[in-house]
Amino acid sequence: MRLTIDTETDTYEQAIAAVQAAYGLRPVVPAGWPEAAAVDPRPDPQDLSSDDIGDGWSDQVLFRMVASLMPGARAVLRRIAGVGGTASYDEVQQYFADHQADPIPPTKIGGTLTSVQAVQRRVGPAGAGRLLQRDERGRLYRIDRTLVEGLTRAFAMADARPDLLRGEPVGRVT
Repeated sequence: MRLTIDTETDTYEQAIAAVQAAYGLRPVVPAGWPEAAAVDPRPDPQDLSSDDIGDGWSDQVLFRMVASLMPGARAVLRRIAGVGGTASYDEVQQYFADHQADPIPPTKIGGTLTSVQAVQRRVGPAGAGRLLQRDERGRLYRIDRTLVEGLTRAFAMADARPDLLRGEPVGRVT
């Protein structure tokens, strides 16, 4: 939630009323205070299309896939989709080795991406081909073009609703 109070134009009463309204309290609105603008509802994964875009995949299924991935695998999948759906092993390794916020050592990329297949078996459409295909001979990662477009929409929803994404695993309690 973001609340902005202009200390030069808003009165103390208006500021208090804005804070109360933000927390769902029913404040007494000061006389002469304009009506608050209508709040846009939060986007929801159900807003995404459930129509098949190829091989049983839909925007909603792709979002569930993205939301279920570990953050590292999600970042790598986003990168591959972001460069058009085809990237070399070396390009992906180098990008994440030098990544400022979330570096992944080159030796760990393959292990990071094993969760993509595991998550697909759990939340992906039955009998669908692999979302992320690996060409060992050409050393390429590839995602079908129609699925790249769906992933772009799924990542946009993920950006709007990060509260729905799987986070880092919690350490074991002994």
